[in-house]
Amino acid sequence: MTWLITGGAGFIGSHVVRSMTDGGERVVVLDDLSTGRAERLPDGVPLEVGTVLDRSVVDRVLREHAVTGIVHIAGKKQVAESVERPLYYYRENVEGLRVLLDSAVAAGVGRFLFSSSAAVYGMPDVDLVTEKTPCAPINPYGETKLVGEWLVTAVGGRHGMATASLRYFNVAGAATPGLGDDGVFNLVPMVFERLTAGEQPRIFGDDYPTPDGTCIRDYIHVEDIASAHLAAARRLVADPDARLILNVGRGEGVSVAEMVDIIQDVTGRTDSEPRVCERRAGDPARVVASADLVRDELGWSARHGVREMVESAWAGWQLRHP
Repeated sequence: MTWLITGGAGFIGSHVVRSMTDGGERVVVLDDLSTGRAERLPDGVPLEVGTVLDRSVVDRVLREHAVTGIVHIAGKKQVAESVERPLYYYRENVEGLRVLLDSAVAAGVGRFLFSSSAAVYGMPDVDLVTEKTPCAPINPYGETKLVGEWLVTAVGGRHGMATASLRYFNVAGAATPGLGDDGVFNLVPMVFERLTAGEQPRIFGDDYPTPDGTCIRDYIHVEDIASAHLAAARRLVADPDARLILNVGRGEGVSVAEMVDIIQDVTGRTDSEPRVCERRAGDPARVVASADLVRDELGWSARHGVREMVESAWAGWQLRHP
């Protein structure tokens, strides 16, 4: 069994590579290195530099490495950028997936694991988001992920391919400092950036219908995301008829204000009072996963807590910003 991991040199992808190789799986990585780094990969893991949009490259990689399963993580993931560049996001995330699936079908690949997102839900008005919560994405990024799920499920059903789509919630942390997130697009690195610059962390809105007025989110350690991929991959091997769509979260909500407090405590930068700014358009008050189905289907549950996420992310931040 050989797994192709697209985007395997990126933040999440490199953790998935590590988890799967540590679990004894044979892996090859396809990454265009637009945001990934080759040095993230363990020794001995083959790296093919290229994009899933290039059918000739994908065909060659599947053939030369005798790939029998695909974990598709490559894609664009910045919500604000997707609003500014919807055509770009549909090209990268939807057309790239279509090309990859087309090649996979032609090569007889029997298993396909898709990296999706809680962004497919939009602004759900529920305490816990289950897989049956209606999907109503509010930005092009979320739309591309939902279309991707439809495409994966349809192709899998038609061509006898075992499939799973994993809907990530808010990912943070790092397995080692060298695998930390290079981007500054999520809450934890955004607060790190402001604190290390001697500036106040920002909170966007404190008048939401939550206990402290700030948004509540489900944060999950990237190592837990990676272990969920390994569990899902093994399920696809064991069950050739699998058609899974699963939330991957902790099932516990943490408010933005609580998260900022934890970040300040971990970094020792407790003397900077957060500045409350206007709400950001489209921010739901609460998005917290129900993690029941993923536990029942895969026997998987998250192991790491919020403070562990922040501490590991901070070690990586300090390495990259000495």
